[in-house]
Amino acid sequence: MQRERISENVYWFQSDIYAQVTAGAVTGPHWAVLIDTLALPEETLAMRAFIEEQLGVPVRYIINTHYHADHAWGNGFFPGATVISHTLCRQLLEQRGPAALESARRQNAAFKQVKLILPHLTFEHGSLSLRVGKKNLVLFPTPGHSADGISVLVEEDRVLFAGDAFLPLPYFVDGDLDTLADTIRAIGKMGLENIVQGHGDIILRGEIDEAVRENLAYLSAVRKAVRAALKRRNPQEILDTIDIESCGKSHVYLGGLARELHRRNVRYLYRLLSREEGTPVSQSAPASD
Repeated sequence: MQRERISENVYWFQSDIYAQVTAGAVTGPHWAVLIDTLALPEETLAMRAFIEEQLGVPVRYIINTHYHADHAWGNGFFPGATVISHTLCRQLLEQRGPAALESARRQNAAFKQVKLILPHLTFEHGSLSLRVGKKNLVLFPTPGHSADGISVLVEEDRVLFAGDAFLPLPYFVDGDLDTLADTIRAIGKMGLENIVQGHGDIILRGEIDEAVRENLAYLSAVRKAVRAALKRRNPQEILDTIDIESCGKSHVYLGGLARELHRRNVRYLYRLLSREEGTPVSQSAPASD
């Protein structure tokens, strides 16, 4: 696991094991706030040990930026902590979490240690503030990657923990492309010093404008390419030619997973647009990934 001190009492962690997923911590004199929990128990426990033993404070609050396993399944490793999320995050974790965890346990024995803990404190609209030491954290919705997405702004430092609302490769299969584009635009206008992506490296102030433009260009390129495929007699064959590089991104992002995530984006959008336009999907493209 990689870790870095971003600013005074603000820390970043990145997995060496799964998709460069990230988490964060903001510490005060007596306790810490954890932002997301990483994917696998061994890294979650290593992060807890660093906060408790090296920084010398317990985790009192956990913020889940959304319900996906690599951001929320580690809640149970922090007994006594209050978990905060969007209202939909709690609902989705309760509805989809048990079956997903059971499936994960069959594939990886490490997940037998995991116990799903639902958020205790939720909000749906507006924002929620949390003070830790000298830092004021502002939680607010950033949907698009998923409907329950939230981000966390460290006001004093203008550091945004964006969750999966901002990624090296925008991914919207569990969300909505247009909503994600709106969220990315809004993030770009916040006057930030750093963006902590849900996966991948930290984006520095001088890199933010270009990262925003590149992500919006990718979403536009994918939409344009899929719409063009819809007009062809052989759309499934055309879909296979919409590679990640032609949409302005690199397959090497996220530990090499970017190409597969791009493929899922393309097929998800194709199914969605096909339904909107009344095209029979079953005749031209697979119904699932």
